[in-house]
Amino acid sequence: MPLLFNPFRNRLPTSKRLAIFFVFIWFLIGGIVHFFKPEFFLKIMPPYLPHPLLLVYISGFFELLGAFGLLLAKYRKWAGNGLVLLTICVTPANVYMWQHPDLFTAIPQWLLAFRLVFQVAFIIAIWWATRPSKRRFFNF
Repeated sequence: MPLLFNPFRNRLPTSKRLAIFFVFIWFLIGGIVHFFKPEFFLKIMPPYLPHPLLLVYISGFFELLGAFGLLLAKYRKWAGNGLVLLTICVTPANVYMWQHPDLFTAIPQWLLAFRLVFQVAFIIAIWWATRPSKRRFFNF
C-alpha cells in the first residue's frame, strides 16, 4: 500500500504533497476536537438543524475518516470527494456565525467573513490535491 510520504515511490509533486499534508492536519485536528470539545461546535450549529450533538460527532468521524483516507493513494480521490462534500455540508455553520457576529464576540467580524472565502479556497485545494497529476512526456 503506497503511503503519502513513501520515499521510494512518491510521484506527487511537492506542492500536492504539501497541500495534502495541510488538509490532513486540518481535518485530523478538527476531527479530534469534535470529540473532545463538542461544545464549541454546538455553539456554531444553526438552530434549525436537528440533533446537533449527533451531527457534531458524525462530522468529526468523517473528518477523521477523510484525513486518514488521504494518506493512502488508492483512496485519496475518494477521501478528497468526501472532504469536499463534508466541507460544503458544514458551510451553514460558517454562514450562521457570519450572520450572527453578536453571538461570537471573541472572533473579529472580518475573520468570520474571511472564513467563508477561505472555505471556497480550501474546497478548491482539496479537490486539486486529491486528483492525479497529469503525466508528463518526460519525467525529469
